[in-house]
Amino acid sequence: MKLILMIICICLLLTACNSGDDLSDAYGNFEATEITISAEATGKLVQFNIEEGMTFKAGDIIGVIDTTQLYLKKEQLEASKKAISTKFSSVIAQINVLKEQKNNAEKDMKRIEAMFNSKAATQKQFDDIIGSISVINKQINQIETQNGSIINELKSLEAQILQIEDMIRKSVIINPVGGTVLNKYAELYEIAVAGKPLYKIADISTMYLKAYISGDQLGKIKIGQQVKISIDKDKKELKSFHGSISWISSSSEFTPKIIQTKDERVNMVYAIKVKVKNDGQLKIGMPGEVKF
Repeated sequence: MKLILMIICICLLLTACNSGDDLSDAYGNFEATEITISAEATGKLVQFNIEEGMTFKAGDIIGVIDTTQLYLKKEQLEASKKAISTKFSSVIAQINVLKEQKNNAEKDMKRIEAMFNSKAATQKQFDDIIGSISVINKQINQIETQNGSIINELKSLEAQILQIEDMIRKSVIINPVGGTVLNKYAELYEIAVAGKPLYKIADISTMYLKAYISGDQLGKIKIGQQVKISIDKDKKELKSFHGSISWISSSSEFTPKIIQTKDERVNMVYAIKVKVKNDGQLKIGMPGEVKF
C-alpha cells in the first residue's frame, strides 16, 4: 500500500513539474498596424471598387471622385492664361519697336553731336534729339511696368492651374500600403469630403502580439530575441509560432484588465511586442501566449 501511495505521489509531482514547464511567460492579444485612408478631394464617388476582406497592393487604384467641375475650372484658367499670353506678346512687340527707335535716335544723336562740335548743327537740334531719347526711355519703362503686372498675372494663373491639377490627381484614390481591408466607411455614389475616412487597411501578413511582463522578467529578454508564440488550436491543443521581440516599453504601467488574477492586476508591468509571421490563422484581437 505504501509503495502504491509513493508511486502516485511521484506521478503527481512529475505532472506538476511538466505543467509548470508548459506555463507561458506572458499573455496578450494580436494587433496589426491599421491605417485609415481618407478622401483628399470632395465630390461624388463615381468609382469605388473595394470590399472588406479584399487585399490590395501599394499603388492600386481603389476609386475615383468626380472631377467634372475641376476639369471645367482648369479649362477656364487655361483660356485666361492664353488671352493674357497674347497680351504679353503684344507688349513685348511694343517694347522691341521702341528699342529700335531708341537705337536710331542714339545714332542720330552721335551725328548731330559731331555736327554741333563742328558748328554745323544748332544747340536746339542737339537738345531735341536728347529729348526724343528721353521720351522713348520713359515709354519703355512704362510698358515694362505694365509687362511686370502681366507676368505676375500669368504666374498667378499658372499656380491656380497647378493647384487644380493636384486636386484632380488627388481625386484618384490610390492605396498607399499593401494589406487587407478591415473596414469600409463609404459606398459608391456617396459624396466624399476631403478628410472623410473611406476605408481602413492593415498588413496582416505580419502581426504583433502585445503582451505584458513583470519587472523581474525584463532581464530575460532583449530586442530581436527569438521566442515561442502559442494560440488555441482547439479546446485541448495549442498551435505554436516563432516570433521575435520587436519592442519593449521603457516605462512601467498597471497590469491591464485583460489579466484576470487579482494579485497580478495590482502589479506594475512592462508592455512588449512580438513580431510574428502570419500564416492566415492569426486575427486582430486574438489572444496569444509567449514563452521566452
